[in-house]
Amino acid sequence: MGVRSWDKLLYSILADFNNGETVNSNSVQDLNQFLISFGPTDPLILIGYRMSRILIAEDEPRIAAFLEKGLRANGFTTTLACNGREAVEKALAHEFDLLILDLGLPDQDGFQVLEQLRGQGEQIPIIILTARDDVTDKVAGLEGGADDYVTKPFRFAELLARVRVRLRHHPTSGNKEDKALTVGQVTLDLYTRQACLGETPITLSAKEFQLLETFLRHPGQVLSREQLLDQVWGYDYDPGSNIVDVYVGYLRKKLGSERIETVRGMGYRLVS
Repeated sequence: MGVRSWDKLLYSILADFNNGETVNSNSVQDLNQFLISFGPTDPLILIGYRMSRILIAEDEPRIAAFLEKGLRANGFTTTLACNGREAVEKALAHEFDLLILDLGLPDQDGFQVLEQLRGQGEQIPIIILTARDDVTDKVAGLEGGADDYVTKPFRFAELLARVRVRLRHHPTSGNKEDKALTVGQVTLDLYTRQACLGETPITLSAKEFQLLETFLRHPGQVLSREQLLDQVWGYDYDPGSNIVDVYVGYLRKKLGSERIETVRGMGYRLVS
């Protein structure tokens, strides 16, 4: 593939992630470097992987910002709709993996949004997130086609767990192998952003998840500190920092020190 055609493809990928919004050249360069960092792996194979996309229909700015920050910190891509009409339009026009829906939306309330989406055959998982705690509303929402009903105030950890459950029950198209990485007893579900050691779930921060994902994509391969720094923290991070060593230490505590080997003078390797 020629350089010009490759750049066009990168623009197309990023435009798709941004739901058609403008893409700048720096974003394209970042994606290009990300793909190059996988070495001999065909970059076109990696394009098939994407983070789960969540549409948030919420008109309260503080709650919307809180949801976006929390979900993005856990590896999800988010898009915001501030009213009912916008929620319906975006849900039908773009491919989302889940909708978090407030009932008290301007223009059209959440029940109308739910009715329109289900009436048009849209099967996106929907979690209602609302201050309405009346049993009648809960029954109406669940019988109207919502997959879950969470009342405000809420704890983000619980909402996150419910999001992951819905995503597990409604996988996107494609083979299961495309959505999970497994080496030995370590498994990462790239769709729900969960890690397991054998059958035991492991709690990872967003950076720990990215670091482990990088190791799992290169089992048995020695990765230098510079490669890991570039991949997980970005090119603008201080190359003299010991952040890689610190986070490798975190992973060793959670996975067992024997799973990540130090190769003196070269870097680290995930023992396959």
